[in-house]
Amino acid sequence: MPRATDEDLFQSSTMTFGEHLEELRTCLIRASLGLAVAVLLGLFVARPVVHLIEQPLKRALGDYYTAAALDTFDGWRPRVDGGTPLPYSRDEVVDAVERHGLSFELREVHPDRLARALGTSPSAAAAGDVPVPTTFATDDLVPVLLWQPLARDPRVSITTLSAQEAFGIYVKAALLVGIVLASPWIFYQLWTFVAAGLYSHEKRWVWTFLPLSIGLFLAGVSLAFFFVFDFVLSYLLQFNAWLGLDPDPRISEWLSFVLILPIGFGLGFQLPLVMLFLERIGVFDVAAYASQWRIAILVIVIVSAVLTPADPYSMLFLAVPLCLLYFGGLGLCRWFGTGSAGESRALQATKASQ
Repeated sequence: MPRATDEDLFQSSTMTFGEHLEELRTCLIRASLGLAVAVLLGLFVARPVVHLIEQPLKRALGDYYTAAALDTFDGWRPRVDGGTPLPYSRDEVVDAVERHGLSFELREVHPDRLARALGTSPSAAAAGDVPVPTTFATDDLVPVLLWQPLARDPRVSITTLSAQEAFGIYVKAALLVGIVLASPWIFYQLWTFVAAGLYSHEKRWVWTFLPLSIGLFLAGVSLAFFFVFDFVLSYLLQFNAWLGLDPDPRISEWLSFVLILPIGFGLGFQLPLVMLFLERIGVFDVAAYASQWRIAILVIVIVSAVLTPADPYSMLFLAVPLCLLYFGGLGLCRWFGTGSAGESRALQATKASQ
């Protein structure tokens, strides 16, 4: 509810409601032009950005298939008692995977047939005298491990399914770069519009809120990209393993995920400033924020579920910081509310003396 010392937001403004709409239109056009310029700049760096964005997914896929291969290694048993064991110890396999970055597939062969094909069998010359079996001898199979660098493993590569999909990926990467680059300019335009409706003694706070708003947005984006992605991918791939489904990700789907999640985090991190703005215009007061914190947490959880993909990790990684930011916003409202009340009384005293 409005504070007793508050006046109407636009009471002392010389701008009409239509002029405020015109100011909003101007700010949105400027923000859009800034975004367009940033996207154009993003086109020049989109290629390395695509490779950068691929890294968390490739890393998660590598961990997934490495763990699956080790499970296969641990679960392998000779077909017959006393049969040929695996040619490597588990310590050797772990060392090759973790220290040398190799991946492997476990296969089985007939050693005499392989030697004969390679011409290294002592009886290779007399191979024509050996009768051809009529049945396949599964008990004679012995295990071999086929090694290759993990980076060249086709299961870890990220695919496209159409010729035009690569161009769409390139444009999306440029859009992501443009949003991040243009975010200071976009927030500046939004705060410029807000400043147009503030009292003259309150407009100076815009220059405090503007860098704070930009910093919160970039903090949310950084949290999503450098911390949340690994946990979310690990969970989703573990769910694939639990269902017995091998993932075959497409870069376009992953890029859409990368585009939505950081922006959702960046916008969500604006919560303290939104709370302060609503408190300043009289929609809520500090007492309402303090008494309705349980409802606020419920709303935060719902909003986090909307702004993030359908997995619990990304929702929790957004909801928990937002809950902390809610109480931070409550403290911000208390701090600025005290100061603004004194300023408001001083402004009223000035008006009364006039």
